[in-house]
Amino acid sequence: MDPGPPSRRRCRRPQYYPITSPISPLDQAIKKVKEAVEEDNGGNYAKAFPSYVYALEYFNTYLKYAKNPKIKEAITLKFNEYLHRAQQISALLDDGGLPGPISSGYGENPEQAKLLAGVGLNSAIIREKPDVKWNDVAGLESAKQALQEAVILPVKFPRFFTGKIVPWRAFLLYGPPETGKSYLAKAVATEADSTFFSISSSDLVSKWMGESEKLVSNLFQMARDSAPSIIFIDEIDSLCGQRGEGNENEASRCIKTELLVQMQDAGRNDKKVLVLAATNTPYALDQAIRRRFDKRIYIPLPDLKARQQMFKVHLGDTPNNLTERDFESLARRTEGFSGSDISICVKNVLFEPVRKTQDAMFFINTSDGMWVPCGPKQPGAVQITMQELAAKGFASKIVPNPISRTDFDKVLARHKPTVSKSDFEVHKRFTKEFGEEG
Repeated sequence: MDPGPPSRRRCRRPQYYPITSPISPLDQAIKKVKEAVEEDNGGNYAKAFPSYVYALEYFNTYLKYAKNPKIKEAITLKFNEYLHRAQQISALLDDGGLPGPISSGYGENPEQAKLLAGVGLNSAIIREKPDVKWNDVAGLESAKQALQEAVILPVKFPRFFTGKIVPWRAFLLYGPPETGKSYLAKAVATEADSTFFSISSSDLVSKWMGESEKLVSNLFQMARDSAPSIIFIDEIDSLCGQRGEGNENEASRCIKTELLVQMQDAGRNDKKVLVLAATNTPYALDQAIRRRFDKRIYIPLPDLKARQQMFKVHLGDTPNNLTERDFESLARRTEGFSGSDISICVKNVLFEPVRKTQDAMFFINTSDGMWVPCGPKQPGAVQITMQELAAKGFASKIVPNPISRTDFDKVLARHKPTVSKSDFEVHKRFTKEFGEEG
């Protein structure tokens, strides 16, 4: 039963009591959910709300220790459904001594309220290492050096940072789309052995009045509790655009204000919380937010050497007959390509041998019993198609030819860079005014 449009009224929170039952958290959660749903369907929202709250608490306890990733994913989905329903009910209830919003403050039990306030951000925590090494990031030596100074050196060589020497605590990574900003952030988390919070604007924006800034506050508190930690905010411009713009509302102003406060505190007091943010449109960023980033690093399009390395990395151990000179030539031909452009190009190339095999009219049977597509004039060529070979029971014996330079030539003839010259000029101008080269 739907209680109708939720009110935005703030209400007093209920008392919370410690969990002492010997029954497993998951069993308790299921029991409380059944009670909550029964009361909810009967329209007894004042009784349904506390049951939802207790169920969420038990679910959260279970998720902390659950090992099976599929079960955790399923439980998390149900958890979010019940959390959303509890928020709807709490917003509907009035001030007559009834329970208030789950994340509306610390209430009479600070630890309980803090726990419930942060649960919506649990999915943003990357609990396993991203497993991206520095060497996996092609180029960007200046950016990697600055991040090493901020993250790696303070941990391994704390004596380096005494007196007025303090590491950088907030980095803005900006540049054209798909140049490796997010990838670089993951490399930092891997090398630093830190808890990694990967945040997008949707994680921090709530339709409930006053909830978005609380999510920002809770995010930084969770980062402090999990220190050393890294908060990575992707597309920060969507959260912190210029003030005074026509589409700015009260909620976005509150988010920016709270983020300014939290970032200032992180820079002064939280020596083990690093803030990384990425944007493709640095000029759209609010000036006050921009100044909170003590390092603003331009992540440019890959240079010649980086492009050459990217072709090798994306090709991996796929059979090919390319030489070092071929890779150098490919790098020269792809000036202006982003890392994503090169990745897509190689993906297309990987399918070229498959396409050729499908279209082949002649095959040769090699000494090891494999059937390889060939030309009609090659000695030993047999006129037969891939489908005919499969019908004869040789499907597992058909092997495409290795990738060749001509495969790349064919794909590059129709593949163009996605970053325009005007985009490139915008970022160069911003770097000259506010940033530094990566």
